[in-house]
Amino acid sequence: MTIHYELDDEHILRITIDRPEARNSADLEHFKALREAWERFDADTDAWVAIITGVDDAFFTGADLKTYIPAITALGERIAAEGLTEVDGYRLDDGTRAVLRGAKIWKPIIAAVNGFCTAGGMELIGGADIRVACPEAQFAVMEPKRGLFAGGGTTVRLPRQIPFPHAMEFLLCADLIPATRAYEMGLLNAVVPRDELLDAAYAYARRITANAPLAVQATKRSVWEGLGMSLRDAYRNEAAISSEIFATDDAKEGPRAFAEKRPPRWTGQ
Repeated sequence: MTIHYELDDEHILRITIDRPEARNSADLEHFKALREAWERFDADTDAWVAIITGVDDAFFTGADLKTYIPAITALGERIAAEGLTEVDGYRLDDGTRAVLRGAKIWKPIIAAVNGFCTAGGMELIGGADIRVACPEAQFAVMEPKRGLFAGGGTTVRLPRQIPFPHAMEFLLCADLIPATRAYEMGLLNAVVPRDELLDAAYAYARRITANAPLAVQATKRSVWEGLGMSLRDAYRNEAAISSEIFATDDAKEGPRAFAEKRPPRWTGQ
């Protein structure tokens, strides 16, 4: 399988999309594999942060239009005809789950964008918390150029994540935008030389894993859930999450380590 799952001893997971022959686009099998990788990450207590990247000159370019549309149509027909929820482990929501739409993963996700990031790639980084790219990377919501629609979350998330005029330029013009411009538009945290890309992503990951994992996850959960709530409900949700964290062992360990002038020993409990 060409979705690689590599966890190191620093609690940092690297997921690599490795399908260069199709410019890192996904057929039915690869959408399923990517969805399963996210589910594995979510359940893996040793994995605190994930880095998602690609190979060669592409990060992720979404669905392989030559194979995916016929396959997903056939899958949908079989599921409907037989009254199933999945067939041979394939589900109709594999594509959206693979690009993190509707996937409630509260562990941080870092996108290391090594090349073309189009269609589902834009949907995927929309579900990432931190994004770094090399100068050669290019970004586009290209579905309108093909008469299609970006239905994996981009039309919802992008206007919430970058200024509205920039989001609409992405969505309506459907042009390729270089990494430096994407950075200026607020889509990226940093643009670094290609040979420093993974080092930059891992540097962000280590800054995150220095913190208590449950507190980090609770912070992400409060932010993402709060975006879909009224201000009053978001404050209430924040207060409830706060109460959960102050009851953890790590909430006791942090102040104790500070008082004892030593690094904290997080247990994730």
